[in-house]
Amino acid sequence: MTKPLTIDAAVETPRVAQRSVHKFHADQVLLTGWRRVADNCFVVTARWPGDHPLYAVRGGHHDPLLLSETVRQSFPLLSHHAYDVPFGHHLVWDTYAWRLDPAALWADGSPAAVELHVSTREVVRRRGSVAVLALDYEILRGGVPLASAESRFTIQAPAVYRRLRGSHADPAAVRPIPVPPAIPACLAGRDRAADVVLAPAGPDGRWQLRVDTGHRGLFDHPVDHVPGMLLLEAARQAAHALHDRPSVGVTAMETRFLRYAELDAPAWIEARPTGRDAAGRPTLSVTGTQNGRELFDCAVTLDEGGPRRS
Repeated sequence: MTKPLTIDAAVETPRVAQRSVHKFHADQVLLTGWRRVADNCFVVTARWPGDHPLYAVRGGHHDPLLLSETVRQSFPLLSHHAYDVPFGHHLVWDTYAWRLDPAALWADGSPAAVELHVSTREVVRRRGSVAVLALDYEILRGGVPLASAESRFTIQAPAVYRRLRGSHADPAAVRPIPVPPAIPACLAGRDRAADVVLAPAGPDGRWQLRVDTGHRGLFDHPVDHVPGMLLLEAARQAAHALHDRPSVGVTAMETRFLRYAELDAPAWIEARPTGRDAAGRPTLSVTGTQNGRELFDCAVTLDEGGPRRS
């Protein structure tokens, strides 16, 4: 049974503990605190650095996927501290969608204060423990609307996870495939080759997923599968590469995570244009496959002009 918390009881620290957001390195933690404001409603606070080693400022604007990493860190924080999910349980992404105002991503080199107003849309309990959480987000920066998001994930006890994952459950036993050479960083919308997660794979619109388990930003600690954030990065880079416009920015994604992406077999990323949305912005479909089975699909919306400060 979930332990009740006092309304407006706040937990405010310079950064929340690494353990609370499933991070090993303290400098990877973006969240600074949380509080409950009503039943199943919370405010999570975050502080974005003036720049970030992976989600770097480009063209005077924060990286849109810094928003997704901020949201992702809220999953374990709220699961453990608001819903009493034991540490050691596994959070498995099911769906995730976000859309933002690119003008609100402006960066001037100083830290940015971000608030996530979170409401729980779905709570499923099995045998007295939370097994599913679905969360809705309204995200503010300095009190100004920045983005909205929705996510759903399942929660698996260690024994269940080991049974489902079989021989892949132990990170130490998994042998990742060699890291293939990257496509040009500028084509992927990146400044450094080390941050590119796509490798050439022949025809236009198709790449091999490039998984470097030594990348500190994408692999903060050993895991037994490709992290969801790396798959989102692959979708973003594929959209850049297919669109082939240096100023293009991603303003929305809608993703379904269908299977675990394993480290010991090649995975393939494909992208194709799907038209334009109601505002005239280009849209694309990005999918990932491995061993002939679909891993994820992602609908991506682009802003051809790139982010602008209003």
